[in-house]
Amino acid sequence: MPAADGDVVTVLDISLDRNREALVKILAAGAVVRYFDHHFAGVVPVHPNLTTVLDDSREACTSALIDRHLGSPYRAWAVVGAFGDGSDAAARKLAQPLALATHALAQLRELGVTLNYAAYGQSEADLLALPTDLYRTVRHYRDPFELIAGEPLIGLLDEERRKDFERTRSLKPLRVFDAGSVWMLPDSAWARRVHGTFANRLSRQDSAAAVAVLTPRADGAYVVSVRAPAGSRMTAVQFCRGFPGGGGRKGSAGIDRLEPDSLPSFLRSFESAWSGLPAT
Repeated sequence: MPAADGDVVTVLDISLDRNREALVKILAAGAVVRYFDHHFAGVVPVHPNLTTVLDDSREACTSALIDRHLGSPYRAWAVVGAFGDGSDAAARKLAQPLALATHALAQLRELGVTLNYAAYGQSEADLLALPTDLYRTVRHYRDPFELIAGEPLIGLLDEERRKDFERTRSLKPLRVFDAGSVWMLPDSAWARRVHGTFANRLSRQDSAAAVAVLTPRADGAYVVSVRAPAGSRMTAVQFCRGFPGGGGRKGSAGIDRLEPDSLPSFLRSFESAWSGLPAT
């Protein structure tokens, strides 16, 4: 981004490791940067204009980091964000002081999952709502329950999300092994929207299993979402960083572009990473 001297840049939920060059560039231009993230960061630049709040532990998420930094003035929104990021344990912990009824907590979870789902896609043509439009709608509500009650768009997005997930019921895994599974989604807009939340759902269904979800790109390569088993030595980000364009965090990571001719080696590496087998 063309930040310059005097600009203040707030970065949320973007890997520092994969954006270090751009960060150094805008710092050199004189911008002040506040950086909040829970992905693998690598070497963090030292600069008087840079403030970082970074935590890549398994239960961390950017919503929780912001909530802690601000002193929890919007705790219910932090719960929404954590649920949307697939960090259910963090969301429930954040929600404890709110003493919400079971139904109310479920509403926040559904809102988080729906907003997260609305962000997935490989182009604007895949999306059901533009992120800028959705942001302008959401930003007016201090209380997420008022958003749920007052905005028909949220209900429409939730309905479309459920339709997309109905389509996943007919899917079969591409590969199943002792420690997990690999899934290949079809080349369609609904699959490109659902691939991240589908990976989250598979991981929740069996937290002891590794999951990889591949979705075709327009250029013939694949986008990959990886979820690591709970408590495993090999983290998702460690695995994905072994491939060009790979990054993420301990429990959840991905690869932006996996070439078709790299698919066989990816499958071997994925199985060996969590089965203890050699990657031959």
